[in-house]
Amino acid sequence: MASQLVCRPEQDLPVAVLTVSGTLDRVTGGALGAAVRRSLSAQPLRVLLDCTRLRVADPLGLTVLADVVCQAQEFPAAPIVVCGADPRTREALAAAPGCAGLHLAGDCAETLARARAEAAEQNPTADVRVRLRPVPEACRQVRHLVAQTCTAWHRADITATTALVATELVANVVRHAHTTMDFTLRLRNGRMIMAVRDHSRRMPRTLDPDVTDAGGRGLRLVRDLTDAWGVLPVPDGKVVWTQLAAGAAV
Repeated sequence: MASQLVCRPEQDLPVAVLTVSGTLDRVTGGALGAAVRRSLSAQPLRVLLDCTRLRVADPLGLTVLADVVCQAQEFPAAPIVVCGADPRTREALAAAPGCAGLHLAGDCAETLARARAEAAEQNPTADVRVRLRPVPEACRQVRHLVAQTCTAWHRADITATTALVATELVANVVRHAHTTMDFTLRLRNGRMIMAVRDHSRRMPRTLDPDVTDAGGRGLRLVRDLTDAWGVLPVPDGKVVWTQLAAGAAV
């Protein structure tokens, strides 16, 4: 009989909650990884996995989760917390290579209450989210939004760089993905974080065009202007994200 794993998202923001039940093994590990990436794509402050009804039948099924943990530490820097796991599952998680970044907790209700309290203490003004259509006008809209936000956050020194990177991220969706996109601008711990979530599974590629080529320099420009960038694949698309230093922490 085939293994079954059910991953049910309960909420996305400010704390993502994912209820996981069934059997985790080499067959179902991919489904868990995809579900956690989907939760991370909303850029929550942390991801809470309710594993009260999860059974680890094969530790190799944790390989995908370990990969996701590494991604989460880089973007969106959201801790992944496993709660409610039985002793056997906790032991498997603790022994799995790459899962050292997982946080283990006991009662899920108490863990969620603490996470919500911590989220309430975060600066609610340090996140900007906007949905854009895949049209050229979106580039002008995002430049205007970034300029306004950097002024409000007293980060005029990085306005030009932030606006240029944001424009390239949005333009890439307009040119290649052709889907509605969600643009996020976040200020955390002295870093300006930008992300564009689209609904195309086509992965971006960094090109090295010739001097005479008309285009192909967008992602190379993003790479050169930021401290870090990457792609978080999700079942119905991807998130392209960037980070650059923004001075004092907020």
